[in-house]
Amino acid sequence: MKTISVMIPCYNEEENVVPISEAVVEMFQNELPEYDYEILFIDNCSTDKTRDLLRMICSQNSKIKAILNVTNFGQFNSPYYGICQTSGDCTISLCCDFQDPVELIPVFVREWEKGYKIVSGIKTSSKENSFIYFLRSVYYKMIRKMSSVEMIEHFTGFGLYDKSFVKLLRQLDDPIPFIRGVVAEYGYKRKEIEYEQPKRRAGKTHNNWYSLYDAAMLSITSYTKVGLRIATFGGMIGAAVSFIVAVAYFIMKLIWWDRFPVGMTPLIIGVFGLGSLQLLFIGLLGEYVMNINTRVMHKPLVVEEERINFEKNKDN
Repeated sequence: MKTISVMIPCYNEEENVVPISEAVVEMFQNELPEYDYEILFIDNCSTDKTRDLLRMICSQNSKIKAILNVTNFGQFNSPYYGICQTSGDCTISLCCDFQDPVELIPVFVREWEKGYKIVSGIKTSSKENSFIYFLRSVYYKMIRKMSSVEMIEHFTGFGLYDKSFVKLLRQLDDPIPFIRGVVAEYGYKRKEIEYEQPKRRAGKTHNNWYSLYDAAMLSITSYTKVGLRIATFGGMIGAAVSFIVAVAYFIMKLIWWDRFPVGMTPLIIGVFGLGSLQLLFIGLLGEYVMNINTRVMHKPLVVEEERINFEKNKDN
C-alpha cells in the first residue's frame, strides 16, 4: 500500500489545527481508502494553544506527527524542512488555514498516479484581499520577465511532490530555500491544477507587507541578475549625463562668465537626484549581499525542540 504524506506548517493556528487534521483524515477515509497516510504538522513556535492541541491530536492518532521548532524560523524554512522530514511515496504541502482546499488532495493524487512527479495548485482568483491579489499578479509577471527561470504564476507551494523530488530537496542543502523557485528550476514533469483560493477559515493571516516584501526580495536576489544590471547601467547613464551637464555648464560659464549665473537649482537637482538613485542602488546591492551572507553562514533550516510520533507507527 502506498503512503501519502501531508505536511501542514502552522503558527498560532489554535482555531484551525484540529479541524484541518479531521478534514484530512476524513478525506483519506472516504476518498482515498486504498492509501495509507501520515500527517506532519511543523509548528513555528506558536504562542497560543496550538502546541497543546497538536500534542492532543497526536496522542489520539499515531499517524499524525508533529515537529515543534525552538523559535520562529520564517515562512520559507519551516515548510521546506517539514517536506524533507516526510516519509511517504509522495508529499502534499497544505496550509493550515483552509485556504488550500483539502478536496483537491484526491485530484493531486490521481494526477500523480498518471506519472506526474509534481502537481502544482495554481490560484486563478482569491476571495481574500483583491488588491493584494492584483499586486501578486503584477509581481509574478515582473519576476517571470526578469528571471532566467520561468517562475510559476500564483503558485504558493500548495501541491504534491513525488518522493524523488523530496529526495532532491534534501540534497540541495540550501540555508534559505525558496520552494517556488526550486519547483520552477528543478521541477520534473509537472501538472498544474487551477483553483479559487477561499477565505481563511478562522484566525488572522500572518502575512503582512514586510513578509510579502521578504518573499519578493528572496526570489529577486536568488533568481535574477536584473536588479544588479539596472544598478550598473543606471549608474553608467547617470554618470554620463552628469558629466555632460557639468562640462556644458563649465563651458557656458567660461563664455558668459559675467552673465551666466549657475544658481542653486541644478546643484539641488544633482545632489538629490543622484543621491536618491545611489541610496536605491545601495539598498538593492545590500539585499544581494545579505542573501550571500546568509548562505555563507549556512545556519540550519530549523532547530527542533520536540518530535512527536516519529517512532514506528502503530495501527490506530
